Amino acid sequence: MNISKKFQSVSPSSTLAITAKVNEMKAAGIDVAGFGAGEPDFDTPDHIREAAIQAIKDGFTRYTPASGTKELKEAVAEKFKRENDLSYGIENIVISNGAKHSLMNVMGAILNPGDEVIIPTPCWVSYPEMVKLNDGVPVFLKATEEDDFLVTAEKIASVITDRTRAVIINTPSNPTGMVYPEEELRKIADLCVEKNIYVISDEIYEHLIYDGGKHVSIASFNEKIKDLTIIVNGVSKTFAMTGWRIGYTASNAALAKAMSSVQSHATSNPNSIAQKAALAALNGSMGTVLAMKAEFEKRRTYMVNRINKLNGVSCLMPQGAFYVMMNIKALFGKSINGKTITGSNSFAEILLEEALVSIIPCKDFDSDEHVRWSYATSMENIIKGLDRLEEFLNKLQ
Repeated sequence: MNISKKFQSVSPSSTLAITAKVNEMKAAGIDVAGFGAGEPDFDTPDHIREAAIQAIKDGFTRYTPASGTKELKEAVAEKFKRENDLSYGIENIVISNGAKHSLMNVMGAILNPGDEVIIPTPCWVSYPEMVKLNDGVPVFLKATEEDDFLVTAEKIASVITDRTRAVIINTPSNPTGMVYPEEELRKIADLCVEKNIYVISDEIYEHLIYDGGKHVSIASFNEKIKDLTIIVNGVSKTFAMTGWRIGYTASNAALAKAMSSVQSHATSNPNSIAQKAALAALNGSMGTVLAMKAEFEKRRTYMVNRINKLNGVSCLMPQGAFYVMMNIKALFGKSINGKTITGSNSFAEILLEEALVSIIPCKDFDSDEHVRWSYATSMENIIKGLDRLEEFLNKLQ
């Protein structure tokens, strides 16, 4: 039996594969310092868990409307008004099984075979695979470290063709942690309105911005760009709810209706209990979120300062999310115990084997000169991992 060409063309998630390998090693009793997972290491806040327990006790365990409950959509709409100065009705909101599912819905709703999606890189590994799964063509637009891993409206304009359907803007970014300044977002918005192309605005890390920075949604500038923007967000990163799988989109009503229709066939509905938990998250106090953010900021500063004191590696100070991109170009050609570093994949493999430190190689992020560290882990683990990295670097020949 043959597997479809479409499915064969898709690569597995390297981040999830590495995380699974590390978990297996830890289960076998090996002391691995892991820095791969893109999820907060904090527990879901108590009031959110209690809401889920109450939902079970109340028997809220049956099908809900395909695109989410009315009360959760209203809470999402209120969140946009309160936090992003955006006015949406429930007809504009679709609740899905995580932001990743939301993104798949978006790609399916806007792409026809051969349509192009501009993806600034380094990028999250799933973006190009999602485009391909929906018969689109990913167009990579490289952002350099010298430009803080950000692309300009001018660069985006240089790759627009008559097949361009959308551009993805992820701010704060996974994997770089960088945040687009409002001035550049406005230029990108004007360009997309001029060219009549969609903006897929991935805002999942919006509450994790440091140094007093504030998130600005590109959809908030005017009605024209709002109509062309599909915002993707969720509760996973902000409220430490990665396993609950609740994401959502805000878009024009026609797109929302199309995504809702498809979702009714694909999943029936998002998890009913998790929707009640998400409702409590959006309507509850942000105190635990602010405490988590403060701890992330502390870890970020320590990790960056420590890395930049080591020989052969360097990194920028990320402005948001919980990742650090470490430049390893100076290590190419160096070796240890007969193993030579030739790129990010070999570096990650050798570091795991020789130092028991797990990081994410960024070749699949379109940046083979870098590896990604997550500081969504304890300070104790960060210190241990960086101690091991320093010892490893000193042994390289």
